[in-house]
Amino acid sequence: MSAFVDSSALVKLYADEEGHGPVRQLDAVVIAQIARVEVTAAFWRKQRVGEISGEDARLLTAEFEADYFGTDDEPPRFVAVRTTAGILDQAARLCAVHGLRAYDGIQLSSGLAARHADPACAQFATFDRSLRIAAAAESFSVLPHRGA
Repeated sequence: MSAFVDSSALVKLYADEEGHGPVRQLDAVVIAQIARVEVTAAFWRKQRVGEISGEDARLLTAEFEADYFGTDDEPPRFVAVRTTAGILDQAARLCAVHGLRAYDGIQLSSGLAARHADPACAQFATFDRSLRIAAAAESFSVLPHRGA
């Protein structure tokens, strides 16, 4: 079974943040194309606020990009849902229905597109409270489970 993983959860694959365990146990990971920017921005934000060094930010970014694009030796770790006009149209509707921020709407819309393409993609990993509620309302099994 694959899981859609938003950027708040994806960062936990690389940075030792609270709650990283359940995310690191996922096998098949689907992400939104915008995670390419959001995750890198999160690493550099950590550097700016003094949580990690510049070298650590560079290393985390390089590791993420190797997983995103693949390497000469390894294929990409993720399946990325392209941000299309249809994804954006649906995201706008989801923002209205669920009161989401713009990029959270795109994340949820991307997750719905992934589930439409592969009904086994029924899990949605996020650490954002509003997005958790919206994903559950859209019939996803939300990770991490309460108490995890």
